[in-house]
Amino acid sequence: MSLFDQLGGLLGGESAGVSGAVGSLLEQHGGLSGLLEKFNSGGMSELVSSWVGTGSNLPVSAEQIQQLLGGEQLGALAGKFGLDPQQLSQGLADYLPQAVDKLTPDGQLPQGNALLLQGLDMLQGFFNKS
Repeated sequence: MSLFDQLGGLLGGESAGVSGAVGSLLEQHGGLSGLLEKFNSGGMSELVSSWVGTGSNLPVSAEQIQQLLGGEQLGALAGKFGLDPQQLSQGLADYLPQAVDKLTPDGQLPQGNALLLQGLDMLQGFFNKS
């Protein structure tokens, strides 16, 4: 069980599924920088820059998430975490801008696993407030 799966278990409900899916995406893409590169290569670099930067976060839509991930990957993630694909894409759209913002508090990508653990603590706090 990965750290993200454990985090998802702590949060419960739909939030747990979304956080688990984010964890899976991070693992599949080699961490935060890899996931953000997927967004950049998908034509969403302006969004990513706003999430990482210290200003306001631009929103991403559920449709953009669906286009970026594709139906097969989104369906597999949704099934793994007990959500339907539309529910997951909307949850990711709601969650990712704030999650990336919290994982990059100084406007820069974290380096190494120690910062990943700090990021998990921040994300757990984020979901506990929601």
